[in-house]
Amino acid sequence: MKKLTIIYVLALLVLNLTHLSGQSKETKFGKDKTEINTMLDGFNVAAAKADFDAYFNYFADESTFIGTDATEVWDKKAFMVWAKPYFDKKKTWNFTSLKRNVYFSKDGKLAWFDELLDTQMKICRGSGVVEKINGTWKVKQYVLSVTVPNEVVDKVVVEKTPIEDALLQQLKTK
Repeated sequence: MKKLTIIYVLALLVLNLTHLSGQSKETKFGKDKTEINTMLDGFNVAAAKADFDAYFNYFADESTFIGTDATEVWDKKAFMVWAKPYFDKKKTWNFTSLKRNVYFSKDGKLAWFDELLDTQMKICRGSGVVEKINGTWKVKQYVLSVTVPNEVVDKVVVEKTPIEDALLQQLKTK
């Protein structure tokens, strides 16, 4: 009976320690997750308000923006040049997160996210990588994708084929 009691107490102790260590890790990442969610919401609001400086301050100096068109891969400076006329004319984009997932590297120095966005293009997906730089989470890479319901993929392919065939040939020859 004594052996069973000792085994039972040890098992409870191990389970409790495992639970506590998982909890402290979750608590640490919980704070970072809140910071990232706040940052990404601010990022979207800055674009909607056409606040050029605020929007681009969310990007790390060395970062990449990948747009919905296959040719849209920009470093921060090139993206700023492309986007500046839209911000100047107050003709920017207004994205609202509908659902967001945030994941962390084991050491918590990097995080990545995916989100469904309500946009003028209907539902889009935003995804990316963020890094904590000097105590602030910054976007290192952002990818914007238009979602395509499975039921209409064939129709979309028919529409984009004449546009993308030339690009496909160009990419295959490089």
